[in-house]
Amino acid sequence: QVQLVESGGGAVQAGGSLRLSCAASGSILNIYLMGWYRQASGKQRELVATVTSGGSTNYADSVKGRFTISRDNAKNTVYLQMNSLKPEDTAVYYCNAFVVSGRGRGNYWGQGTQVTVSS
Repeated sequence: QVQLVESGGGAVQAGGSLRLSCAASGSILNIYLMGWYRQASGKQRELVATVTSGGSTNYADSVKGRFTISRDNAKNTVYLQMNSLKPEDTAVYYCNAFVVSGRGRGNYWGQGTQVTVSS
């Protein structure tokens, strides 16, 4: 079994910063890919950023230049540094991981953490 736990969400003013963390635990052999998705009220869940075990990153166009994803493989943890936050960034942010374990491979999701950006 694999668990993903997010932390670091909160309420900030436009232009502020937050740093999200997601720690994976369980019978993990390897985490090939970790990433962040977000879902605003009334909208579909969308990809924010991903990072591979080798450090390759990918970002949604809407966050390029403002958000930075990073990963600590030794801690099975992924981070999302969010700068220059906009009200449009308000959403529940979910951690996602593609995990290899003794039982095979699969995608796992965290419980989500709320980010609220006010004008």
